[in-house]
Parts: sequence; structure tokens; C-alpha cells
Amino acid sequence: MVTTITVDKAGRVVLPKPVREELQLGPGDSLDLESSEDHIILRPSQGKGRMYKKKGVWVFHGGAPLAPDAVAKTIQRVRRERDRQILGTQP
Repeated sequence: MVTTITVDKAGRVVLPKPVREELQLGPGDSLDLESSEDHIILRPSQGKGRMYKKKGVWVFHGGAPLAPDAVAKTIQRVRRERDRQILGTQP
């Protein structure tokens, strides 16, 4: 996605809703900012999740579980992408 956003008086920018949804970003989520020469890169911060064994299986605990609708949207997106690759169709 390529779009233009505006910096307000306080130096804030608003990420477009499609970007927030695709990256599953919500209020309070953190982003890492990298700036170099003439560009800025924002990335979702890597959580401080931990791995532990539960009944012999490694489990990743990264905080609160995802909302059911976020899981459903992610599954749909992954399936569409897979179908495009398999069938060679365009979005």
C-alpha cells in the first residue's frame, strides 16, 4: 500500500485503517521506528513473549489472545493469498 499521510502540529501521524487491520495493530501497541537519510521505517515491536513447555509441547505466550474476528480475518487473508499463488489469479 502506498499512501500519503500528514503530520499534525504535535508530530503525530495516523496509520490508515487497512494498514492497522493488516498488521493487527490496536490502541496501545508499540512500533519500532528506524530513520535513515530520507526515509522512515515503522515496524510492529516484537513482543516480549516467552516460550514454555506445556504437556510436552512448546507454547508461545505473547500476552492477551487475539480477538476471534482478527483470527478469522487473518485466516481469510492467508487463504486468499494461497489461492492466488496456486491459481495464479490477481486480487
